[in-house]
Amino acid sequence: MIHRSRLFGLFSLSIVFVLVLMMSMVSVKNTSAQEGPTATPAVIGSGNTKIAIWDGLTGSDGATFQEMLRQYVQENPDVSITDEEIAWGSLYPKLTSAFVAGTPPDMFVLHVAEIPQFASQDLLKSTEDMFDTKGGPLPAKDFADPAFSMTMYNGARYGVLLDNHGYGTWVNNALLKKAGFDPSQPLPVGYDNIVAFLQKLTIDKNGKNAADPAFDPNNVVQWGFAMEWQHYLFQSIMFQYGGSVISDDGKTATINQEPSVKALQAIYDLIYKYHVMPPPAGFNSWGSFSGGTLAVINSGGWFLNNAKTSQPDNFTAYPMLQFGPNPGTMFGAHVMLMPASLGDDQVTAVKKLQVWLSDHSALWAASGQTPARIAIRDSLDPKQYVTNIIIGQQFPKYGHMEVPSPVGLDIVTAEDPNIDTALANQKTPQEALDAAAKQIQQALDRQ
Repeated sequence: MIHRSRLFGLFSLSIVFVLVLMMSMVSVKNTSAQEGPTATPAVIGSGNTKIAIWDGLTGSDGATFQEMLRQYVQENPDVSITDEEIAWGSLYPKLTSAFVAGTPPDMFVLHVAEIPQFASQDLLKSTEDMFDTKGGPLPAKDFADPAFSMTMYNGARYGVLLDNHGYGTWVNNALLKKAGFDPSQPLPVGYDNIVAFLQKLTIDKNGKNAADPAFDPNNVVQWGFAMEWQHYLFQSIMFQYGGSVISDDGKTATINQEPSVKALQAIYDLIYKYHVMPPPAGFNSWGSFSGGTLAVINSGGWFLNNAKTSQPDNFTAYPMLQFGPNPGTMFGAHVMLMPASLGDDQVTAVKKLQVWLSDHSALWAASGQTPARIAIRDSLDPKQYVTNIIIGQQFPKYGHMEVPSPVGLDIVTAEDPNIDTALANQKTPQEALDAAAKQIQQALDRQ
């Protein structure tokens, strides 16, 4: 039974998540497979032990996850799994509604930064006993930090990490060669150098590039750059300028300070000053890359299957473009979680599955993501997993994760739509981030 105080918290969360859903529907974003529609639930196996999973893996990485589940069921024919892939903006309110109704799935996959939001409401089952520090089968020292440390909340550990994932850069080799660039060489570093690079890759209907005075920005047939996901792009560049969204102690909104404003201004100028990037509203970045009309896109390991399918042998992956004075990229981690209300028999079944998925996360590397297990990550064949290694090696060097907060999704609800207003040229970057900071501070003050 849910205590009255917890029920009130759940309803509060419901309101937040409905707002997240509404903002995701009206927010100015491009159309990409990363935030695709909810897929039809996949029923895998026919055993009597049934496990229901919800996850937000609606990108091309979801196909790899379901292939892993199929292999598990083949090895465990007594199990059947229903996997429902739900766009992140829809997953949160649906999951919260399920908690309120007392019908959550047996397992769900979220991001590690979201643990405090759910753990603070006593909605998650601790997984301490799954690790060897408490007699379990999983080797705690084999999970990469800082993500593993972020699975702790108020002295308890929650979930089993599946990966580390974050932003890199993907290019169309043929388009770079046509513009006189060698895809085997490092990409330019520094804002001015990157702008000059992207100008040569942005072509109008008359064949003029964006550096030509006769270039027609209203009739572009090939873009040098496009935005996949404003949240990851902004924060990656923000880190390069030394900015942050909130303070390290989680008490103060810092998103409107000078470094963060410089980062958003840098993105804004790519659209409205240099004309090398389209306004993101309604622009299909994945489709444009697939169709050969987009030269460069920042995306994560989840982009691999799409690139392999749409541009086979015609793409190269690099680290995150360095627009700012220092290298930096945003990264996160997917974590497999269980609801606190799960019965003992189901807990046993889900724990067995999660241990198997963790032990077999070399298979997950086929999705382009970097396994959370250090030994598995370091054992990947560099010839077979080039993109995983190129993108993944950034994380321990100069990767940044979001500061975890019990109001983390309130922060996203404030941050992303306000960034969208700047990218839609409705507010200046400073105005947009001032508005975001005000809303974020209100959320932080409610803790």
